[in-house]
Amino acid sequence: MSEQHTPRSLIVTFYGAYGRAAPGPVPVAELVRLLAPVGVDAPSVRSSVSRLKRRGLLVPGRTEGGAAGYALSPDARQLLEDGDRRIYGAGADHGEGWVLAVFSVPEAERAKRHVLRSRLAGLGFGTAAPGVWIAPAHLYSETRHTLTRLQLAPYVDLFRGEHLGFTPTPEAVARWWDLASLAKQHEAFLDRHEPVLRTWESRGAPDSAAAEEAYRDYLLALDSWRQLPYADPGLPPALLPADWPGARSAAVFAALDERLREPGARFVHPA
Repeated sequence: MSEQHTPRSLIVTFYGAYGRAAPGPVPVAELVRLLAPVGVDAPSVRSSVSRLKRRGLLVPGRTEGGAAGYALSPDARQLLEDGDRRIYGAGADHGEGWVLAVFSVPEAERAKRHVLRSRLAGLGFGTAAPGVWIAPAHLYSETRHTLTRLQLAPYVDLFRGEHLGFTPTPEAVARWWDLASLAKQHEAFLDRHEPVLRTWESRGAPDSAAAEEAYRDYLLALDSWRQLPYADPGLPPALLPADWPGARSAAVFAALDERLREPGARFVHPA
């Protein structure tokens, strides 16, 4: 398992892809079975589930048969629903315009200033000026959900707007975001997962015998991919360099999702 694919991240990815559709808590024994193909052993599953429970993302329960299991908390479901728009809508034309987050945190509560900055960065905001953060306008709803959930809304004002100069907007975007770093992340995803797609394309549609392999390759691809639309928040293509790799990486993930998600479900829910 690569350093990127941590047990905790893979468990969240599993719930996002398959676990949230379960009719009740997912038994711990099933989580152990389903994380084994991506290299997570049983002790790591159990310790990671405990951490996710402490963070309020998983809640314990019992299956109909009485087995111990875990389901998503309401906050976790909201996070995943917000994430769906990013993960599965990357590469779409979201239109123009920006959302601005302007914040002020009293010195006596400066710890919240750090949390606020880290959450805005995690949502994909760039820094336009001290205390002024900017992102594509389509991120407004998710930003509002996140700041409300973290009880940070009283410190922030949100605005919609357009950039009117004086610097040309493409130059401003290159100042607000580290485009070279973002491009490297897209290229790393392509280096890791484009060969996987080509292999599956040469093999044809996965049959039932390949369900575990399809599941493994899909979960690893999704775990790698789901971080990218947060680092690269869907900046308008017209404002990006001509050789921007983001559209290609989005296309590779979309093709893997279309080809492997359903076959992988046959491993999650064997007949």
